[in-house]
Amino acid sequence: MMHTLQLTKSDGRALTLYSQRPLDAGLVAPSPFANPLHANPHLRWHPLRGEWVAYAAHRQDRTFQPPPEYNPLAPTRDPAFPTELPAGDWDVAVFDNRFPTLSAAAHDAPATIVPSMAARGQCEVVVFTQDANASLGALPLAQIELLLQVWGHRTEQLGARDDIVYVLPFENRGAEVGVTLSHPHGQIYAYPELPPVPARMQQQALQHFSQHGVGVLQALIEREQAEGARMLYDGPEAVAFVPVCARYPYEVWVATRQAVPRFTGLSDAQRLDLARALKTVLMKYEALWQRPFPYLMAWYQAPTDGLAHPEWHLHAQFYPPYRTRERLKYLAGTELGAGWFAMDALPEDKARELQAVQVEIE
Repeated sequence: MMHTLQLTKSDGRALTLYSQRPLDAGLVAPSPFANPLHANPHLRWHPLRGEWVAYAAHRQDRTFQPPPEYNPLAPTRDPAFPTELPAGDWDVAVFDNRFPTLSAAAHDAPATIVPSMAARGQCEVVVFTQDANASLGALPLAQIELLLQVWGHRTEQLGARDDIVYVLPFENRGAEVGVTLSHPHGQIYAYPELPPVPARMQQQALQHFSQHGVGVLQALIEREQAEGARMLYDGPEAVAFVPVCARYPYEVWVATRQAVPRFTGLSDAQRLDLARALKTVLMKYEALWQRPFPYLMAWYQAPTDGLAHPEWHLHAQFYPPYRTRERLKYLAGTELGAGWFAMDALPEDKARELQAVQVEIE
């Protein structure tokens, strides 16, 4: 059972605590900031790409590379270093980003020579655990299950708003991908329109579903299972594999076996096995590299527009930044400039490396 406690920080931002046990109603939400920021981001239309670009100049002043003794996510009682989180018995915390790219309070976008509008939406920080030295893959299965529930609850809460169309949980891990805080955490972006990547996914999924009566990812999963060459985890309710069409070395997808549109649709059995699949992949990453493995993990789910979306299939995609063990991979001209990815390694080769890594989940 998931327990929740809603709190408000002194600067007006919301904080929600989650736990597998009842929470102390007397907990108080701390904040390193006394006053609201009054962030006012806006969007400008990109006429050549046909998409919005967000502008949030206030983010130039956000927390960046703090001194080693200061982690604003860590629940410290040292008055010299104010914290974002309270002391107490809780498992996962979610709070409004102090420096959001999208904000419910955004208003009055500046006039430009292209269409512009207020960057309505929401940006939240999700703290996976109180243990600042842990990692997502090192958490117990029950904690990862709870996190999946938290993502579902945030999707439900944010998706109920009229100005929200899409909810994307993600984690940037490692200094190589720009993370400045080591405490295990991710973010949630709630968008006013369907972003380009999930919009393209929906277009493909709708076309496949209308032609075949089954989602495109579920059909791919069945083929991956039948072939088996790239499978990393094949459980009763969830799978993990290096996709045959991987654009990154060591790219991995984690999904339920049967299509579930959103986190909110997961059964208890699906959530447990999805947590096991996720932990298996993360443990393999760590064991293969013998170091904290940097990645971007993005969770794709159906839009929150009130429709059923049977064509959608909840899943995570991992984008590690490495090309080889010796050299970091950055996006090159064809990838950034054309959106056409060029791979120097076969998915089958990278799948074999990960398959060879033996992990045990207690």
